[in-house]
Amino acid sequence: MLHRGKGFTLIELMIAVAVVGILAMVALPSYNDYIRRANISEATAALLTLRTKLEQYYQDNRTFAGACAANTVAPLPVGLKNFTVDCPTRTATAYTARATGINSVAGIVFTINEANVRATTVTSGSTMANAGYIDNATCWTQRKGGAC
Repeated sequence: MLHRGKGFTLIELMIAVAVVGILAMVALPSYNDYIRRANISEATAALLTLRTKLEQYYQDNRTFAGACAANTVAPLPVGLKNFTVDCPTRTATAYTARATGINSVAGIVFTINEANVRATTVTSGSTMANAGYIDNATCWTQRKGGAC
């Protein structure tokens, strides 16, 4: 009587490992890009909320000069995980709000101004530049290659 062993042969196991490796090699870059896009939405949502509050501040005070302070209608957003937000430019009639990437989205900066002009700046050699994101002077880059 022949006794047949139960289980997998080494060849079968190696084929299964190779298939899993190929799937991981294809899926991992897509997953990382998906995570980057999700992190970008944190910045764009914060900037749009801040823009609304800045416009409300202007309606109340007829100036943007004192906005972005802690005790105003338009304070800077706090608690963001992947971006820092500031207002580097505030005059009586103009402002610029900026979200600067940190952690996994380091090297990307989104801006918006009083005219609702949105722009993206990517630092060359940064994490985001290496991932394929590029500058766009007319919108917020949401995907690789500068797509909005």
